Amino acid sequence: MSKAFTKDGDGENEEDHDEIDPLPKDIKNLMTPVGHKMLSDELEQLVRFERPKIVEIVSWAAGNGDRSENGDYLYNKKKLREIDRRLRYLTKRLETAEIVDPKKQQNLDKVFFGATVTYVDGDDTEMTVKLVGVDEADMDHGKINWISPVARALMKKGIGDEIELRTVGGTQVIEIIEIEYEIID
Repeated sequence: MSKAFTKDGDGENEEDHDEIDPLPKDIKNLMTPVGHKMLSDELEQLVRFERPKIVEIVSWAAGNGDRSENGDYLYNKKKLREIDRRLRYLTKRLETAEIVDPKKQQNLDKVFFGATVTYVDGDDTEMTVKLVGVDEADMDHGKINWISPVARALMKKGIGDEIELRTVGGTQVIEIIEIEYEIID
């Protein structure tokens, strides 16, 4: 029999839509303590509140008869698959996470994971970025993942160091003017 006729009635294949691991093989899943807590909190929210609520709706909708034309059932079943996919992703990321605590950083005059770095480019434009884990990256808040090209160029450099940064627009020289590590108690 054709595989097309053996699928669940919703037309989705869950394995086809699993989230792709954003880390290349052999790269550690580094996370700040704040980032780890953020993902843990999201996991708990999904497990304790979101998923049970959607399961209840799906159960109610399934009791309403024909599922093929039941909008509540179809929509919430899809939402449940999305939640389950996110739960698998978060669980995997948290299991493989290596928490790097800035309090334990020893070489505070160099750029390493967790550092907040301020640099200037050739146009004297000042930019501040914090090197964080892949799941924590948020450019709107100045957080870049530690394996990005900019972060890799900054790694192990110190204040006053000039770095050649290759960008889409060509090569530009940037200079580090400040390095800080946020120490949270």
